[in-house]
Amino acid sequence: MIEHVYARAKLSWDWDMLCIATCDEEICDFAEKKGFPVVMTSDKHVRALDRVAEAYEILAEPGTDDDIVVCVQGDEPLIGSDTISAVIAPFRRDPQIDGTMLAVPIADEALYRNPDIVKIVHDLNGNVLYTSRQPIPHCDEFSPDLGALRVGGIFGFRWHMLKWFTELPESPLERVEACDSNRICDNGRFQRIAPISARAYYSVDSPEDVELVESAIAGDPLWGQY
Repeated sequence: MIEHVYARAKLSWDWDMLCIATCDEEICDFAEKKGFPVVMTSDKHVRALDRVAEAYEILAEPGTDDDIVVCVQGDEPLIGSDTISAVIAPFRRDPQIDGTMLAVPIADEALYRNPDIVKIVHDLNGNVLYTSRQPIPHCDEFSPDLGALRVGGIFGFRWHMLKWFTELPESPLERVEACDSNRICDNGRFQRIAPISARAYYSVDSPEDVELVESAIAGDPLWGQY
C-alpha cells in the first residue's frame, strides 16, 4: 500500500521534495529497498500532522513561513493528480488560506454510516467547522443529494500554520473524534475544503477495505503507469 501511495503521489505532482515519514522500521526498510526517500520520526506521535511537521523540520532547507507542506496519508492508495491539485489550488487562489483538506462526496449510505469514515461540516465559504465519525449532517433517509462530504487523507498547510498546530496540545474534540483537524477547529482557525468530483475513492481503514480498494484500483486510470 505504501508503494502505491508513494508512486502515485510522485506521478501526480512536481514536488520540491516527496518523502515517506515513519517511525516503523519495517516501513523504513521497505522504502530504502525501493529507493524511496524516507525519514525516521519519533514514535510518540499520535497524529499524522505532527509526524509530517517533524519530517519537514528534519528535511527542509531553510524556507519561509509560506512554504506549502502537503500530508498524504499512507492508507490512500487511490490518490491521483486531481486529489493533490485540489488540495494545493486554494493556496494559489487566495493568499489568506493557511490550510486545506481534501473533501470527497459521499454517494453511498454505507460510507455515510461507517464510523471509520470521517465526515465534514463546513460553512458557506468552505471553511471546516467540525469533523466527525458520526453520520453528519443528520438525515432520516440518506441521499447523495444531501451533499455529505468525507475527509480524504490529503491535507495542505502553509508551514507557519502547521508549526502552530504542533505547538498546541491535543484538544477535546480531537481526542473524542480521533481526528487531528478538530484541534484546529477547537482553537479558532480553519481549513478550507478542497472538493473533488464524485469518484471511486477509498482509503484502507480496516482489513475489509482491501478488497474494495483492489477492485477500484484495477479500473483506475493511473494503474499501469507505475
